[in-house]
Amino acid sequence: MKKTFFAAAMAVISATAMSPAVAQDTGTLKKITDTKTLVIGYRESSVPFSYLDNNQKPIGYSMDLCLKVVDAVKAKLKLPDLKVDLQPVTSANRIPLLQNGTVDMECGSTTNSVKRQEQVSFGNTTFVTNVKVIVKKNSGIKSLADLDGQPIATTSGTTSVQLIKQHEKGANINFKEIYGKDHAESFLLVANDRAKAFVMDDILIAGLVAQSANPSEYTFLPEVLRTEPYGIMIRKDDAAFKAVVDQTLNGLMKSGEINKLYTKWFQTNIPPKNVNLNFPMSAELKAAIANPNDKGVE
Repeated sequence: MKKTFFAAAMAVISATAMSPAVAQDTGTLKKITDTKTLVIGYRESSVPFSYLDNNQKPIGYSMDLCLKVVDAVKAKLKLPDLKVDLQPVTSANRIPLLQNGTVDMECGSTTNSVKRQEQVSFGNTTFVTNVKVIVKKNSGIKSLADLDGQPIATTSGTTSVQLIKQHEKGANINFKEIYGKDHAESFLLVANDRAKAFVMDDILIAGLVAQSANPSEYTFLPEVLRTEPYGIMIRKDDAAFKAVVDQTLNGLMKSGEINKLYTKWFQTNIPPKNVNLNFPMSAELKAAIANPNDKGVE
């Protein structure tokens, strides 16, 4: 009888330990409950995902999605007065600041990769991009092979430039990397002729070009280095918080509201310069919306 009682008691304890309510006791939802604060990590120049407007307020597609998650957290935790703190992050420090608890989710333009999944987790895919190279039209550079011996701009903390060597046309060339602290500074290196090219996600480059003094000066090289999914980045092994993120995103996808947000940021005029990126939704993103997933690129 005692053995039966003991076994039953252990089963209850085990089941309780595995329940979402207890799982959040050591996770992000518990941290938010205790502090009554949720901290969003944002980017300062990742147009149109997360960037600063004329009032130095972070805005963008990713910010809008993350604020929907904030609403869901408020409802789940019954915290209508939940405080939202905004913390700028860079390509170099976004993962450490998430891991050490400084930010609770990163709302920018971060690629969901299998390698990064060793350190963090991602919500379901919210965008799909192609990594490409941009140059000035008058540079004489027509393909990756023409970059041999040239200085190439890349943003600190990113890995895009390494993809050049993995492409058949870039395998045997040598180049000098020049680092910008963020995407805006990296693009400026090309604009000021300190670098001949900038390698980065095509949509991020398109945003910078659209807001530049002379957009017609620039052109993409034809090669696609890699296709990559973006996602909201969260702490690893936090199933309870990830469930809130994914349920929120899946709801936006199912209702079609995410399509309206996409049109708002990619196909209409956006601040601060009132430019239109004219960037139609790709077939890859349409597929990700139809079948939500958090699969990372190899």
